Amino acid sequence: MATWTMDPMHSEIGFKVRHLVISNVSGKFTSFEGTVIADKEDFSDAKVTFSADIDSISTGPAQRDEHLKSADFFDAANHPKLTFESTAIAPKGSDEFEMTGDLTIRGVKKSVTLNVELGGIGPNAYGQTVAGFELNGKINRKDFGLNWSAVTEAGGIVVADEVKLHINAELVKQA
Repeated sequence: MATWTMDPMHSEIGFKVRHLVISNVSGKFTSFEGTVIADKEDFSDAKVTFSADIDSISTGPAQRDEHLKSADFFDAANHPKLTFESTAIAPKGSDEFEMTGDLTIRGVKKSVTLNVELGGIGPNAYGQTVAGFELNGKINRKDFGLNWSAVTEAGGIVVADEVKLHINAELVKQA
């Protein structure tokens, strides 16, 4: 059995959400950790756990980040982390998988499915074995109690419900 941990220096946890229905706002979490435990070298039996610190959210403007941390959105004071725990991995091709798991945000747990692509496995500059993954998916923010909404004077929606997730993860195999 092998244990792999996320390398925060070479990983990114990102998201995009439509703003005013005409553009996207991108953001990321800068403080996170993840572990993958797998017996098989192709990761088809992997168990994945992940968490991100809500206070590490970064979308650019500090005022927006503070609003996202507030009770209007993530409520970081009462729910300081979001978590994910895989429940199933299904191969979809030689280097592609569909990973289903429980995502918990704001104390609300929902099953989500992410598309996973294995970029490769090899040595890094320090002689460690690393594996690279790209993960993509979508969630509805309101499913997790992120209900804040506003409408412009012209009737436009300020923040869309759909959030696109994009994760680049480099994992380091533990000795």
